[in-house]
Amino acid sequence: MSDSKIAKNYQTLLILWFALLASQVMFLVIIFMAKPGLYRLDLAKPPLGENPAITGVFALLALVNLVLSFVMKKRSYEQAVAEQKIAYVQTGLILACAFCEAISLLGMILAFAFSYQFFFVWIALGIVGIGLHFPRRDDVLAASCKKQIGSGTSEE
Repeated sequence: MSDSKIAKNYQTLLILWFALLASQVMFLVIIFMAKPGLYRLDLAKPPLGENPAITGVFALLALVNLVLSFVMKKRSYEQAVAEQKIAYVQTGLILACAFCEAISLLGMILAFAFSYQFFFVWIALGIVGIGLHFPRRDDVLAASCKKQIGSGTSEE
């Protein structure tokens, strides 16, 4: 594959990643427009809110989503290298970011349905997760070039 095609594929990944990251800011804006009172922290309230069981379940779901984002991305990238298809790199990035975006959506649910004042922790975790999935050019290269003889890697 030519260098220009690899560069275009990488640029596409960067644009997708940035768009998915930017969408997280929109969640904060939507919550601010709908429920501005949630941005005033009241530290006298319990940290898990009025529904600690639901908050705990949502915290567990957020952590599971974060772990799944890395697992699914890794599987997709391995398949991209094995089959030499850059499309799987893009799929892996989108899947990983979608799992992280789901974390932020859990925060939105906590904000709107339960008026939970620490909803921003979920959105922050979603943003960090997406940040950790920043696309790497090496992944595109690995999916676009056959393994070279003598590169030190062996297939089993």
